Amino acid sequence: MTRFEVIDHTADIGIVAYGSDLKEAFANTAYGMFSLIAELKGVGEEFCREIDLQAPDQETLLVDWLNELLYMFDVDHVILSRFDITDLNQSRLRATVFGEQIDALRHQLKGAVKAATYHSLKIEKGNGFRIQVILDV
Repeated sequence: MTRFEVIDHTADIGIVAYGSDLKEAFANTAYGMFSLIAELKGVGEEFCREIDLQAPDQETLLVDWLNELLYMFDVDHVILSRFDITDLNQSRLRATVFGEQIDALRHQLKGAVKAATYHSLKIEKGNGFRIQVILDV
């Protein structure tokens, strides 16, 4: 199964991510977002952090999840490349994320992602899950 694909958007950029279950789809959305920020091949796992989020609904939870990861990128200066979601329901997400400190000599940064948005946001269940999110760049 394809993890994600990038879709064009007028001023921003979008991702459509897939997963056999919702946890995998959320993880692939995060992976897709970070693949827009940096080349992820060769990113180690020296950095690890637990994340526990609550929100009133899944759409808000998804946006909060992605924006929390972007906050870690901006504040902790880490590139994240693995996202292990241990618990996910309608209003709560628990995960462990892995990556490493940005090293200008080793990491190829591609572009900035400012935020995940609610514009055209979709979480769909069919044969697996499909998530569409537009990212502000």
